[in-house]
Amino acid sequence: MKPLLQTFLLTVIFTSTALGQKITIKVIPDAQPVTISKHIYGHFAEHLGRCIYDGFYVGEESDIPNTAGVRNDVVAALKNLKIPNLRWPGGCFADTYQWKDGIGPKADRPTIVNQWWGGSTEDNSFGTHDFLNLCELLETEPYLSANVGSGTVRETEDWLQYTTHSGTSPMADLRRKNGREEPWRVPYWGVGNEAWGCGGNMSAEYYANIYKQFATYMRDWNPEDETPVVRVASGASGDDYHWTETLMKNIKPHLVEALALHHYAVTDWSAKGPSVNYDEAQYFGSLREALKMETYVTKHAAIMDRYDPEKKIALYVDEWGGWYDTESALQNGVLYQQNTMRDAMIAATTLNTFNNHADRVRMANLAQTVNVLQAVILTKEEKLLLTPTYHIMKMYAVHQEATLIPLDFTSPMYHFREENLPAISVSASRDAKGQVHISLANIDSKIAHTIELNLSALALDNLRGEILTSDKLQDYNSFETPEKIKPETFSPINLKQGVATLKIPPFSVVVLKGTQ
Repeated sequence: MKPLLQTFLLTVIFTSTALGQKITIKVIPDAQPVTISKHIYGHFAEHLGRCIYDGFYVGEESDIPNTAGVRNDVVAALKNLKIPNLRWPGGCFADTYQWKDGIGPKADRPTIVNQWWGGSTEDNSFGTHDFLNLCELLETEPYLSANVGSGTVRETEDWLQYTTHSGTSPMADLRRKNGREEPWRVPYWGVGNEAWGCGGNMSAEYYANIYKQFATYMRDWNPEDETPVVRVASGASGDDYHWTETLMKNIKPHLVEALALHHYAVTDWSAKGPSVNYDEAQYFGSLREALKMETYVTKHAAIMDRYDPEKKIALYVDEWGGWYDTESALQNGVLYQQNTMRDAMIAATTLNTFNNHADRVRMANLAQTVNVLQAVILTKEEKLLLTPTYHIMKMYAVHQEATLIPLDFTSPMYHFREENLPAISVSASRDAKGQVHISLANIDSKIAHTIELNLSALALDNLRGEILTSDKLQDYNSFETPEKIKPETFSPINLKQGVATLKIPPFSVVVLKGTQ
């Protein structure tokens, strides 16, 4: 079979009855096909609020079914999501975390105060062994964030040796003493977190020197492992392009494999607004901030291209998502928020951006997995529910390790007051079986768009679709109605002579699957 991108032209026409526009989307032929890394669909678990304790971990004595203290239902839900990696222990918490506090007999582990999140007491009952064993249960790859802000090079070097060294050494022997004979496979290592902020309030120039010192001693203890250590530099926040420029200019390529980038869909950090009872202005503002990801990724990638034209250094957006005011009713609910159709739209548009920039973006981590920020899972005692964001991540999982189909189009506008945003977000891919998937999001709160897809060159036998939407933007899944929002079969799709016609409703996400 000839490469897909050289054999057909995909045309999509959007017709808005309210705006009277027709917009054409075309495939851009690509001589060097790009694979959408599965790691774009990664997750993040910080010691914060109810993410670890009462989220992932309930303890071995809990009546909630668990494996070594980890909730079985959480593991099952995340395995069903096919999460490719999990980042831990932070976040801001990482730069105060002393990893040796979380190993050995649990009764002997010291307690600390989580100075970043709520001042709660941390008893270290969930530590390195617990996290890495959890990753094995999930069949996912661990991403550890090393303590640079208040830690030392030696502590990070010891942690890497403790977790990954298969031979005889002080740290490997300590691991064996604590019950783990064989090393774990830990490919991803963050060299600090948000060094410009909670990770030390450093300048870019100062951090570049600190990074080089740490990275020099982060070696591969198992050279026979086909996947060497990936060192991730603490990268920029949003539009801090000076930070990326400084790191790319000052850090030699042999010392770094990836740069991080953080961006949250927050309109006003002093008044982030409610997670549920928001109005259209707040919805529009959240989507405006979320869509800035396209600009940030494009501009940071352009800087990286000047120093690394072969794209050997990856861009990892290892914190992203919606962030609203914490719901105060829940005890120890730091950064706990509900998850509505707004979050589904943030997730869909952001993942489309990552897919479309897969040549440089090769990992991303949604913040966060359970009970914190834009979580995919919420728990309450023995109950568990899947959020709209969970369903988007599952619908979009079809793009993992598929070949990107580049698209070129001009979107119709979502108008609110004096502002405009692109209403339509799209990404497309072809998997190893020759199946084509097209993910479309319409963020407009009121207007549906009619879409025509010219797929005649593909000779598709059929075209099926799945949709996530609801009656109101503010709808969410509660523990009383956990399936209020869930994917449904999408129809009608009128396919005649290779041309498919469909209508995408307001604030909805559709994923189409074409089979040859």
